[in-house]
Amino acid sequence: MTLPIERGLAKTFAGHIHWRACGSGPVVMVSHINQQSSALMIELLQALGQHFRAVAIDYPSHGHSDHIDWQPRIEDYARAVIETMDSLGIERAFALGEAVGAAVSIALGAGWPRRIDKVALVNTPYFTDADTATRDIADIAKVRPTDATGFPAPRSIEFLLQNDPEHAPMQPSQSWMDRINTAQFEIGRDRWQAMQALAKFDTLNGMAALRCPTLMLYGEHFIYGRHRALLQAKCPHARIEIVSAGRFCMSWERAKEVAGHAHAFFH
Repeated sequence: MTLPIERGLAKTFAGHIHWRACGSGPVVMVSHINQQSSALMIELLQALGQHFRAVAIDYPSHGHSDHIDWQPRIEDYARAVIETMDSLGIERAFALGEAVGAAVSIALGAGWPRRIDKVALVNTPYFTDADTATRDIADIAKVRPTDATGFPAPRSIEFLLQNDPEHAPMQPSQSWMDRINTAQFEIGRDRWQAMQALAKFDTLNGMAALRCPTLMLYGEHFIYGRHRALLQAKCPHARIEIVSAGRFCMSWERAKEVAGHAHAFFH
């Protein structure tokens, strides 16, 4: 059953934050991937909405949220989630996010333990050191073209699969690519804010600070999945589960599977 998507704005420290939501029941706060928006989470919201009230924000500068002219931290994105919860009258919630959204969910669970009951981390990224972060971000920038003004340029599926297959789902469609292109247009020249925030986020200490039940969900072919044992060592109570034939952007391509794992874990 396809559920209708609700939308609104929450007034926060970072201006107005745009959110999408659907379903009813216990609340799951959903955080998106770098350079995307809640528009890429619609399938996941609808899948979660069968059992939960699923709410996804657009980070500051992303989607239809206000742009900010300063470099945020991952903790600032988490604060935007909390203040959106405040605006919507949500006292407690589960947290779920993919990639950068997984880092945001770590920050939520570690920083607001009285508000977040459990966290589900989908395809958690990890940079081993600052130099690796700089190199990885530079490599990504090489395959995310711009126009003459530095504004994001659209990409075709063929370009993505030829130049950056690791950041594509297993079977991406042009409609998915169109949504990515639109999300990048919305971010504009601010599109590296989230990656810079991730580069400075202390993932290992964040994992060590988690006291709530934690699920680490990885796509079988996700590039940073090789670090999952290291992250789990910092958070020994975390459960690891693998989605077969999964790679990047599982919250779009494998929404039903991700929601299934989340439903079993959150209940």
